[in-house]
Amino acid sequence: MAKTRAQIARKHTTGAPPEELPVAGSRTNQRSNGSLVLIAATVASLFLFWYLHLLTLGQMTQLSDGLTMPDMMIGGYDQGYVERLREAMDDDARGQLSYVHKTAGTLFPLIFAFAWLLLIQLGAGRRWLRWVLWSPVILFVVVDLWENIAIDAALAQAAPDTGGVALASTLTVLRWLLLAASLLAGAACVVLPRRLRASTPRAETVAKNG
Repeated sequence: MAKTRAQIARKHTTGAPPEELPVAGSRTNQRSNGSLVLIAATVASLFLFWYLHLLTLGQMTQLSDGLTMPDMMIGGYDQGYVERLREAMDDDARGQLSYVHKTAGTLFPLIFAFAWLLLIQLGAGRRWLRWVLWSPVILFVVVDLWENIAIDAALAQAAPDTGGVALASTLTVLRWLLLAASLLAGAACVVLPRRLRASTPRAETVAKNG
């Protein structure tokens, strides 16, 4: 029985069919593009950190008789401090702080989180490990944005509420702790063992095709 050309071609073709063959360099190109985006996002987050914490919030002390903004008090603060700060700041100064929270105070955690989630995505191949390292970054964004609202709410009250101040202070402390934990998570991706960089499902797929 005569064979068709397709049958003859399949008989003499070695290896996987063309559609199953991996595209050369595709994985490398993806990582290269991801690295470029990561560099840009990291530079942007570093700039926003400097602009928000070292420049803007630092200059806000000129509007508060030298008192530090609550965002910068790593160890937290009490009701008495918030009352003194509110007395030292007029409505315009408090409005300016609220505006900072809504602009740079919102952009920084979002862009930082984007950069760090991408860093972990590229550095940790295993899904369970990615989620472990992602968790402090995600929590940092939630706490940071919540802290902005809590501080503005505490300063907006004529007599700052004890519970509101305690919440804002707790969020401030947690914010800095989670930022440090996020930085450690990103650093861990750089020094991960090679076996943790490989994706298990991809390795299994390669083994089956091989």
